[in-house]
Amino acid sequence: MNIAKIMIPKVSTVFLHETDTVRQGLERFLIHGYTAVPVLNDREQYVGSVTEGDLLRHILSVGTTDLKAQEEYRIGAILRKDFCPPLSISAGDGEMVSATLNQNFVPIIDDRGVLCGILTRRGLILSLAQQAGL
Repeated sequence: MNIAKIMIPKVSTVFLHETDTVRQGLERFLIHGYTAVPVLNDREQYVGSVTEGDLLRHILSVGTTDLKAQEEYRIGAILRKDFCPPLSISAGDGEMVSATLNQNFVPIIDDRGVLCGILTRRGLILSLAQQAGL
């Protein structure tokens, strides 16, 4: 199975940069309704993911929900680098299945660590079903 054919390309995904403000992150989550999004550095390399829970923990720790105040904090300070590990664009079928068993989406990176897109559990299941003729 070719991961590049079933992943959602980067241009069609929602992501944040580690230099984005927490306010920008909150607004992106509100607009798109996702529970987690990939975070990139200034070289477009995948550095981790941030979740709604991460944002909530941050808000509780700083003690304010004021959006203006959230402009003082950066996404890079609250993201979890160990959450949602990426797969290589050359990953095999077994790796894809294993990764999607544990995550709703899997960031797909190239050899430089640059985000190429995301593989969703739904996308993988649809591809497997199509291969099986279902």
